[in-house]
Amino acid sequence: MNELSLHMLDVAQNSLSAGAANVRLSVCDDAQGIRRLSVEDDGCGMSEEMLRRVCSPFATSRTTRRVGLGIPLLKMAAELTGGGLSIESRQGQGTSVEARFVLGHIDCPPLGDMGGTMQLLIQQRPDIHFVYRRSVPGGGFELDTDELKTQLEEVPLDHPDVLAFIRQFVNEQEKQLVEVHE
Repeated sequence: MNELSLHMLDVAQNSLSAGAANVRLSVCDDAQGIRRLSVEDDGCGMSEEMLRRVCSPFATSRTTRRVGLGIPLLKMAAELTGGGLSIESRQGQGTSVEARFVLGHIDCPPLGDMGGTMQLLIQQRPDIHFVYRRSVPGGGFELDTDELKTQLEEVPLDHPDVLAFIRQFVNEQEKQLVEVHE
């Protein structure tokens, strides 16, 4: 995966597969040049054995194939920049995945289309409470599907116009943050 947004989509898909009702995604760039990607959920969580094996490409909970490359590829991408990956999980309570990237490193992938990532997740599961937070030194924004539902009243989140708005909103906010941060 050559964009961080695709890694976030993959991890969030794992959250949905784990039965999460609430999924929080965040991207935080700090003043020290570290980008933190995190996905937290309230899904079924992982056993201690699975948590120990989750970074292996041969560990997966899927029955349709014997390999799971998402987490190992995210870990490798983070480590190539001098960053790392941490995962916390408790059965019955959920999972938290955080990847740290050194922004100035030549191997740091671009963030990519977070608007498209959020659009796809919401289109797939409009019943899930998604929160996307983005921050840089001096600014940030948040997209919260519960707030959108309140504002939209009877219009469903998976309506094509709403999905187009979500993608445009996230990408415009991201563009403004990049301009302010530079």
